[in-house]
Amino acid sequence: MIMNSDRERCFVCIGRLLCLCAIVFLSISVWAQSPSTEPTPHDHQHMAMGADDAGQANEHDRAEALTSKKESEFNHHLAGIFVILAGLFVLVENSLPQKWSSLRYAWPLCFLLAGLFLLVFSDTELWPFGPQSWWYGLTHNAEDLQHKGFAVILLALGGVEIQRARGVLKSQWARWVFPVAAFCGSVMLLFHEHHPGMHAADHMAVMARVQAEHLNFAVAGFGIGLLKGLSEIPSRWQILLAKLWPLPVIALGVLLLLYGE
Repeated sequence: MIMNSDRERCFVCIGRLLCLCAIVFLSISVWAQSPSTEPTPHDHQHMAMGADDAGQANEHDRAEALTSKKESEFNHHLAGIFVILAGLFVLVENSLPQKWSSLRYAWPLCFLLAGLFLLVFSDTELWPFGPQSWWYGLTHNAEDLQHKGFAVILLALGGVEIQRARGVLKSQWARWVFPVAAFCGSVMLLFHEHHPGMHAADHMAVMARVQAEHLNFAVAGFGIGLLKGLSEIPSRWQILLAKLWPLPVIALGVLLLLYGE
C-alpha cells in the first residue's frame, strides 16, 4: 500500500512538472511569434537602400535562403546519423559479448552528442556565430526556442539513460523519462515553426513538404515512445517489445537522413 501511494505521488509530481513545462513552453512560443520591434542590421541595410539596389538585395536574400537551407538540411542529416547509430546499438546491445559490455553506453551517448550539436550549432544567427543574443533569439523566434527545446530533450534522455546503464539511477520514474521525452518531442514537432522555406520561389510547395516531413518525424516519435513505454512494463511481451522499439528509432533516423527542403 505504501509503495503504491509513493508511486502515485511520483506520477502526480511528474504530471504536474510536465504540465508546467508545457505551459511555460507554449507561453514563450506565443511571445516569440509576436512581431519583433528590435531593429536588426538587415533592417537598417534595407532602409538605406534605394530602388537601384533592389535587385542586389533580392540576390542577397536568395543567397541567405540557400545558406539557411543547406544548414538546416545538414543539421537534420547529422541528427539522423546519430539516431540511426543509437537504434543499431540498442538492437545489438543484448547480443554483445561480456567484454564489450561498455557499449551499453553507446546509444545514450549518441543522443547526448545529437543534443549537444543541436544546442550549439543550430540557429547560427545566435551568438557566437551570429550577432543576436540567445535571450533575444529565444524570446523573439519560436523556431530558435523549439530547436533548443529539442536539444534539451535529447540531452535529458541521454543523460538519464547513461545513469541507468551505469546502475546509478534505479528509481522507477527513470524508466519513463525516455517515453515521456519521445511523446513531448513528437507533440512539439506537430507545432514546429520552420521559416527558411518561406524565402523560396515555390515556398508554398516547400513548406507543405517540410510540414509533411515533420509530421512523419512526429509519427515515428510517437511509435518510439509507445513501444519504449510498453517495453518497460513487466509482461509476457516485454522481451519482444524491448527488441521492437529500436526499429522506429532507426526509421526516424532514416527519415532525418532523407530530409530535404
